[in-house]
Amino acid sequence: MVAKTFGGAVHGVDARTIMVEVNVGQGTKFFMSGLPDNAVKESQHRVESALKHARYFMPRNKTVVNLAPADIRKEGAAYDLPIALCVMKASQQLVTEKLEDYIIMGELTLDGTLRPIRGVLPIALQARKEGFKGFILPTDNAPEAAIVSGLEVYPVATLREAVDFLEEKLAIPSVHIDANEVFATQLNHYDTDFRDVQGQENIKRALEIAAAGGHNVIMIGPPGAGKTMLAKRLPTILPPLTLHEALETTKIHSVAGRLGKQTSLLTTRPFRAPHHTISDVALVGGGGNPQPGEISLANNGVLFLDELPEFKRTVLEVMRQPMEERRVTISRAKVSMEYPANFMLIASMNPCPCGYFNHPEKECVCGAGVVQRYLSKISGPLLDRIDLHVEVVPVSFDEMTANRKSETSEEIRLRVVRARERQALRFAAHEGIHCNAMMPSNMVKDICAIDDTGRTMLKLAMERIGLSARAYDRILKVSRTIADLDGKENIATEHLAEAIQYRSLDRDGWAG
Repeated sequence: MVAKTFGGAVHGVDARTIMVEVNVGQGTKFFMSGLPDNAVKESQHRVESALKHARYFMPRNKTVVNLAPADIRKEGAAYDLPIALCVMKASQQLVTEKLEDYIIMGELTLDGTLRPIRGVLPIALQARKEGFKGFILPTDNAPEAAIVSGLEVYPVATLREAVDFLEEKLAIPSVHIDANEVFATQLNHYDTDFRDVQGQENIKRALEIAAAGGHNVIMIGPPGAGKTMLAKRLPTILPPLTLHEALETTKIHSVAGRLGKQTSLLTTRPFRAPHHTISDVALVGGGGNPQPGEISLANNGVLFLDELPEFKRTVLEVMRQPMEERRVTISRAKVSMEYPANFMLIASMNPCPCGYFNHPEKECVCGAGVVQRYLSKISGPLLDRIDLHVEVVPVSFDEMTANRKSETSEEIRLRVVRARERQALRFAAHEGIHCNAMMPSNMVKDICAIDDTGRTMLKLAMERIGLSARAYDRILKVSRTIADLDGKENIATEHLAEAIQYRSLDRDGWAG
């Protein structure tokens, strides 16, 4: 007898429906086809043990399991539950006609308990798209799937519960979650706030500009100056996630298995801070079983690289193309998949190995040329993609102990949101461009037009300060963002002057 049901396979951040078929007939042995990996092949032993503990049996006849389409590789243990149910139906231990109405997924333990799986959200979205009646899955994954409206989600804790539900011996209420309500109640719940930062007003200003225009930032300063503290608070002043962005971000974290238990929707912008020993594959994604990397996990949020020169050069160089295209393509011999990578890069570094070059009080002990060699670990093409270079100086004792209220993240975010609204109107006719940092070079001349006075100032800056030609577009984009924060239609000289000062590393002789 042949029994069949349906599951899902994740490809990139999307899912494809998989038909699970089981035939129990004459003969002996257990066979599996359809390009299963080792974890799927091992399901035979988990299914057999789970059936025994649920007081059922594994048929001793010839059992053939097929996962179709057969040309798509199936990975992971999430096919345990549909295989077990099809084996029972094919061996006439399960009496139901409902198997084909549902998407069924879940990993079985040896005693028949269900463990959570990854990639539930994209599978649920695909199930709704294809018109399935519902989704049967482990209890821990139910909130994640229930965020998809128009799909009945039935959580089960054990194999026995799934069997009783399909045979209508047990009524399981479907889980319903209002995505809009969850999104509204949990939006912008951050544990950090800019009110905690004393002093560093110039750095706060630079981060506000970065948030308003989506610009990348690098902070250069001695240890203990507050670079990490400031970077961790950048997401709190970014515009709130839209529901579309929240779903897109949640899908990526679901595929990577990074969603916590009972988590239905990510409502805050992600902040990823990988250690400098990270590999290039871990950063951009890939591997034998391709998974999203840190740049994709930071999608719609912030990627923070602390101690930038300590990262391997190959790791930093693989970011260049994703930073421009805002997506990353992972290509293998038999498969190619694409992950979104629309992130803001914020990096920090010491100015030299000892950390005290240009320090107002402590003396740098690095020898001649050491500072320049240290900075040269960061390539020119990578610096070309970083719009704001900010020098951070230590906070004085008087500033730290001053009883002065700092601006809250909410106050700063209001100004950022107003600037982003102006940019949204400006780029309404340009698909895929949402902020000033995304402007291609051919748009800069028209949108970032400057008058003769500004043109003269920029020319003098490039000649006298030693700004490189690659800084030209970056300065114009940043000055456009400053004008947006100021509520001005045109770029004024003061906007241009402020933008010029954020190109520290382009200055000739900065490192001695």
